[in-house]
Amino acid sequence: MPVRWRDAMNRALYGPGGFFVSGPGPAGHFRTSVHASPAFASAIFRLVSRLDRHLGFPTPFDVVDVGAGHGELLLALAGLAGSEASEAGDEAAGCAVVGSGEPAPAAARPSPARRPPVPLARRVRLTAVERAPRPDGLPAEIDWVDEIPDRITGLLVATEWLDNVPLDLAVPTDTGWRYLLVDPTTGGETPGAPLTPEDAAWVTHWWPTPPPNSSIKGFTSEPGPFSDANLLIDRIEGRVEIGRSRDEAWAGAVRRVDRGLALAVDYGHLRGSRPVGGTLTGYRGGRQVPPVPDGSCDVTAHVAMDSAGTAGAAAGGGAYTLVSQREALRALGADGGRPPLSLAASDPAGYVRALAAASAVTELTDPAGLGGHRWLLQPVGVTVDPLMAR
Repeated sequence: MPVRWRDAMNRALYGPGGFFVSGPGPAGHFRTSVHASPAFASAIFRLVSRLDRHLGFPTPFDVVDVGAGHGELLLALAGLAGSEASEAGDEAAGCAVVGSGEPAPAAARPSPARRPPVPLARRVRLTAVERAPRPDGLPAEIDWVDEIPDRITGLLVATEWLDNVPLDLAVPTDTGWRYLLVDPTTGGETPGAPLTPEDAAWVTHWWPTPPPNSSIKGFTSEPGPFSDANLLIDRIEGRVEIGRSRDEAWAGAVRRVDRGLALAVDYGHLRGSRPVGGTLTGYRGGRQVPPVPDGSCDVTAHVAMDSAGTAGAAAGGGAYTLVSQREALRALGADGGRPPLSLAASDPAGYVRALAAASAVTELTDPAGLGGHRWLLQPVGVTVDPLMAR
């Protein structure tokens, strides 16, 4: 029996036996920035360190990962915080070293004024928000919950979460906008009931539509997240993706932050350039597939980032900042620059390591892939500029 897309997505992704609550999780089907390179976690850790300093080194400092998968990002951040604490202990004992292994001169050591009175590793509270069961072997210091906690002081990060928040689709008809219904077993689509006034207002404001004759989605051989090769079941003209449910989800997340930063990292688009026909598609086993909402594949659609940011501001967050992942990673020290050739002569092994690190960053910043992500930064009681200053 056909149902609205929002209900079908919710059941397919998060219902009993759903795609995200059973099986191997996201890493078994597609690469996210967290899985692609440790450079992503390192950049997030730099953001955490800057935010920690900006907030005055609070206890606890929260890092809440919404849509945490198997906890990969939090595991990496815990390791980085532990390494930082060890280095701080060495320096306090007068054992700071430089790359050569010799003690570092005083001028090369971090200023004590820039060090927290208590290392972050001893203050950080790591929380994974995920509807799947807690993975076996996850360290006890990482909390595992299915709802975003209240009173967050620190960083709330949502990497490729909003694109999986279920949403409705709509199509224009002779009698006005109507919800698009989908058969969960076949993916076949038919028009349904008229939109509610709230959804109709969202479509009118946030998704201006082109003339119907230009709304058929074509296919192309070009790869990448913004390709028009999304696999649609039916070529229904003028379809739009109603982002109001994502706005509500993001606003709800921002409301949980008392002081700090809410960060969404996702594929997205803006009001002036919404993709014709939408972006709804499926993924399974690393391949793009038709988005049949039967629980066998990921069902995803890009995020109306400007609408979500506006909703976050209305929920108590500050004015949002929107940058590309390429810009964000460069601001946080991951620029993907090649190491100097002189290093190959003086330290061949170090040159190879630096070259591999640069290649990993290149994958994260490639605009045809993960570099196509946008970072939505929503401050609560802080200022974004010093956090993202290069």
